[in-house]
Amino acid sequence: MKILMVLTSHDKLGDTGRRTGFWLEEFAAPYYVFSDAGADVTLASPKGGQPPLDPRSDEPDSQTDATRRFRADEEAQARLADTEKLANVSAGDFDTVFYPGGHGPMWDLPDNPDSIALLEGFLAADKPIAAVCHAPAALVNVRAQDGSYLVADRQVTGFADEEEAGVGLTGVVPFLLEDRLADRGAVYARSKAWGPHVEVDGRLVTGQNPASSTGTAERLLEMLRA
Repeated sequence: MKILMVLTSHDKLGDTGRRTGFWLEEFAAPYYVFSDAGADVTLASPKGGQPPLDPRSDEPDSQTDATRRFRADEEAQARLADTEKLANVSAGDFDTVFYPGGHGPMWDLPDNPDSIALLEGFLAADKPIAAVCHAPAALVNVRAQDGSYLVADRQVTGFADEEEAGVGLTGVVPFLLEDRLADRGAVYARSKAWGPHVEVDGRLVTGQNPASSTGTAERLLEMLRA
């Protein structure tokens, strides 16, 4: 199995003066689900190189078994520091793609032409696509060959409006993900705030929040093995 993971390159949390990026758990947990299954994992980001880490995801109360494992894994850290440039990867070289979240993807992935082209390539080839938490933002402008939005009429999830309000960033993010998915015709589904929740619709797998990162990766892996 060849799996592509696409991370954000965006590090500014709007005009707050605070930093953002990818959420460590949402990268680390899926990375080890895939690598422990023997998958060949490639990491990419819009700018290539080291993607920015949201510092809040590295605080003590955000640690999980997967993040602690990553912090002790020099090989994984070296791979993360040297991601491929997104423009240089192709859907034809992989079996699937997984987008970890964090607030960064809200800024640099919805309108990124390389990301859109990549996802449309996976969609046209009927290959699975997965994204967790804020990363479904990368899906909102992706279209099928008939011109319809990828998420239209699909059961999907992502970071809920209630959760965004809970972290005090409703007025900071460029749009509310739950609302934008619904605007694109998606059938948005969620669990209680911060609870794990995964939606599978055809070849599309989405997870609601950080607690959903492992489950999203596991459902994608099941799809690949089927």
